[in-house]
Amino acid sequence: MTRAFVFPGQGAQAIGMGRALAEAYPAARAVFDEVDAALGEKLSALIWGGAGEDLQLTANAQPALMATSIAAMRALEAEGVAVTSAAYVAGHSLGEYSALCAAGAIGLADTARLLRLRGLAMQAAVPVGVGAMAALLGLDFETAATVAAEAAQGEVCQAANDNDPAQVVVSGHRGAIERALELAKARGAKRAILLPVSAPFHCTLMQPAAEAMAQALAGVSILAPKVPLVSNVRAEAVSDPTLIRNLLVEQVTGSVRWRESVMWMAAEGVSEFVEVGAGKALSGMIRRIVREAECRAVGTPEDVAAFIG
Repeated sequence: MTRAFVFPGQGAQAIGMGRALAEAYPAARAVFDEVDAALGEKLSALIWGGAGEDLQLTANAQPALMATSIAAMRALEAEGVAVTSAAYVAGHSLGEYSALCAAGAIGLADTARLLRLRGLAMQAAVPVGVGAMAALLGLDFETAATVAAEAAQGEVCQAANDNDPAQVVVSGHRGAIERALELAKARGAKRAILLPVSAPFHCTLMQPAAEAMAQALAGVSILAPKVPLVSNVRAEAVSDPTLIRNLLVEQVTGSVRWRESVMWMAAEGVSEFVEVGAGKALSGMIRRIVREAECRAVGTPEDVAAFIG
């Protein structure tokens, strides 16, 4: 059975995530300690006992989710399950950084600092209230992209996340997104709902954040990953460090081609997808994309034990 490790994106965060892993596995605890040191603050204290609204902040959620994913990966490694037991790694948006860290392409401290900067830059790119994102449920990607184009009317409105066959997220100016909601319903969407996010991610309004990330990534060492990365931007495997660096910049304004990425991995023979970190959102998407796929989520010591079984 060919395996891929996949890493969740923003929205999966929850107070308490990763704590049991840190208590059960010294290697997992060391991840949170190193992230705390890299950021110069006790992010672990916020993750395990802080206020939910503080964890939701993009600048906190991004490094926190990555730390939890890498802690889960370290727990698996402690039980003899190496990242190289997979044919590919992939991550949803910020999860791409977790995937690269897990595969040894970017060091943990650098990954934490990059995600803190990414969160701050994405938040700062657009004034609060100017942008919005919405999930269109029950429309395929082509229909959702057409809805976005019609709703733009001179503003930005783009298909930002192609999550699964019936879930596309659009991003852009708030007025355009509100128009997209009405158009989507008229086109037969089962639901069209505004998302509780603080900025319009993965659209051209994020260009200032892309420029900030280009500058930050230029100063970070990126190695060839031990396992190829299936890129959000390309929806195919990449291993060249220079290309990975460029794609991480493109990813800030580009679409997350998750549905296509999963289909590409399945076409390459992947039949087991292991979601590493908080939540099970990716497993649900993957099952809707490839019905016969085996999906397993590893985010607690109990999950680790079940996995090594």
